[in-house]
Amino acid sequence: MTSHSMDSIPEMDSSNSENNSFNNTTVISVTTVGSPSSSSTTPSRYENQKRRDWNTFGQYLKNHRPPLALSRCSGAHVLEFLRYLDQFGKTKVHTPICPFYGHPNPPAPCPCPLRQAWGSLDALIGRLRAAYEENGGKPEANPFGARAVRLYLREVRDLQSKARGISYEKKKRKRPQLQQQIQALPPPPGAA
Repeated sequence: MTSHSMDSIPEMDSSNSENNSFNNTTVISVTTVGSPSSSSTTPSRYENQKRRDWNTFGQYLKNHRPPLALSRCSGAHVLEFLRYLDQFGKTKVHTPICPFYGHPNPPAPCPCPLRQAWGSLDALIGRLRAAYEENGGKPEANPFGARAVRLYLREVRDLQSKARGISYEKKKRKRPQLQQQIQALPPPPGAA
């Protein structure tokens, strides 16, 4: 199967939307994401997704047993959340004993598990990392930027790359068109 965006993850029940403060010591707001905007400006797809992801993570903390305050959330809790999300994944990740291990387009079905695609998890962590700081979190205390989270994402990327036979090379940035045109021009007469 192919990887899909995090749009497909069901949002958790938010029946008690008025009480999104997880306990009295929580300083960081969990409901508002993004900068204030005028009523004529609609939020971008990215901002909407970031808000949904932030609310989903907040709901996850609220449903955590025992409930967990955002201020006490660590990289370990973020990893727990990412593993929880795997149950909603749509990307087939072959196990090493599967005959299709390393094949990008297997010819037949197999019982290997469905997981969240690495690219979706990587994008999710980027959005949550930004949302955390936009909601008053200190960058140095950001659990989404924890070393354990970075290592986990690298491990997932490598494992999925091998299992699915897909290379996750960094995309090369395209140079701005104007610079390319200027560089393609011949030198002016008399310039040596």
